[in-house]
Amino acid sequence: MKTLDNIALALLIVGGLNWLLVGLFEFDLVATIFGGETALLSKIVYIVVGLCALYSLKFFPLINSQTTSSHKDH
Repeated sequence: MKTLDNIALALLIVGGLNWLLVGLFEFDLVATIFGGETALLSKIVYIVVGLCALYSLKFFPLINSQTTSSHKDH
């Protein structure tokens, strides 16, 4: 499971950096590398990054439980 968590995090970082480039420079690195926004490979990357975002929703309860337990210690 930890490997899958790391892969999801890495792909979310890649996706976030891509959106940073789009926002600052109107440059879509994924589209540039894989042949345009509508190219099959680009769509696959966008879908996989989106699936990683959905998968990562599972981390919210973990963050909340760590925050709650750290407040109890003080």
